[in-house]
Amino acid sequence: MVFPRDLNHYGDDISEGHILELQGDQIITGNIMGFIGVNDTQIDIRSRFAKEDGNDYFLHYMLQRVFAINLFDIKHTTDKEQVFDFLLYLFPYFLQKALGQGLYKKYRRFEYNDANIRGPIDVSRHIRQNIPFRGTVSYSTREHSYDNEVTQLIRHTIEYIKTKAHGAHILSNNKETKEAVSQIVMATQTYNIRERQKVINQNLRPVRHPYYSAYTELQKICLQILRHESLKYGQEKDKVYGILFDGAWLWEEYLDTILKTEGFKHPENKKQKGGFRMFLDDKEDESISKNSRRLYPDFYKDDFILDAKYKHLNSGVGREDLYQVVTYMYCKSAKHGGYLYPDEGSGQVCSYQLAGYNGYMHLLPFKVPQNSENYDKFIELIGKEEEYIKDKINEKTDSPCSPTSPTPPTTPPSSPASNP
Repeated sequence: MVFPRDLNHYGDDISEGHILELQGDQIITGNIMGFIGVNDTQIDIRSRFAKEDGNDYFLHYMLQRVFAINLFDIKHTTDKEQVFDFLLYLFPYFLQKALGQGLYKKYRRFEYNDANIRGPIDVSRHIRQNIPFRGTVSYSTREHSYDNEVTQLIRHTIEYIKTKAHGAHILSNNKETKEAVSQIVMATQTYNIRERQKVINQNLRPVRHPYYSAYTELQKICLQILRHESLKYGQEKDKVYGILFDGAWLWEEYLDTILKTEGFKHPENKKQKGGFRMFLDDKEDESISKNSRRLYPDFYKDDFILDAKYKHLNSGVGREDLYQVVTYMYCKSAKHGGYLYPDEGSGQVCSYQLAGYNGYMHLLPFKVPQNSENYDKFIELIGKEEEYIKDKINEKTDSPCSPTSPTPPTTPPSSPASNP
């Protein structure tokens, strides 16, 4: 399983490269992180913040925050049952993502036998049920309904997960998951455990609705869970198990869990959701360019544009990255813009005033704790850093950098780190 589902999500050619390469006596990786099991060989690609003893607290913490589960004890194993169980832990993530588009509804045909005729009369059924005449008429209607084969499939998956050892915890780990489960339960009043195979068969054709696009992946993972499929690839004798993440994607999704509480919006470029226009009149697009000039910064609110970078920025910001944020700031009339990136501890919060525009560009290093003796201590320390970063963003400090601060963001583009 790969996140994001489209490896060209960031346009950085990850899909064209390798998970890892052997160069001489060194193994080189890019932005890809995760766990893989290939037959009896196990591979663990950690972040650059991993401890020498192998514990990668930062990677596991980001996974825990993004997926709202505790992944710390999940191993990269080729054991079928353990990898299959991993699907159960991913279910809440896909469920919340789908319900973010609204509860799935579709037209269904309903049959009635009463005196309130609202559709075509079913003559044969009327003869069978209402002769001699009793004052009721058999008819059918076509109505929008939240109780359909897709929501029934989700309900069956929920009920199945409840039967597992940690099922109750998976479905009640946070407020959002509990509310999502409650929505599905209330919508599927006709749930019947004996119809599970029938519901599975009804969902073999993927959901193809442009408005409910997130339900396609949710439907797929529900079928995998109910049919006991595991995350695997390859032939019987040479299977690969595991999960891989684009480090840049994971970092951005993690920041979203922090910044959304501060009023920041997180546009979805691929789905063309959110963002703002470059031109006041959308008809002017055609006179300059044939492409829609809608802008999608990583995070923004009225007076602040933030760009999430996973690579090192202590030696300066690349020219293209710099121009991009300045463009966003101008089109949004935002006085503040900046870059938020993970740091081992050497970077400093720093601000630079723009000439002419009089706005401010901020470098915001997010200091990942490096000396935590255990995971609980790491959570405590990184929680303090999250609050510190939010305070700095809200302060919008415009003080100049000290002599020991990093080089101003006018240096030539810096190359991404070879290892995440």
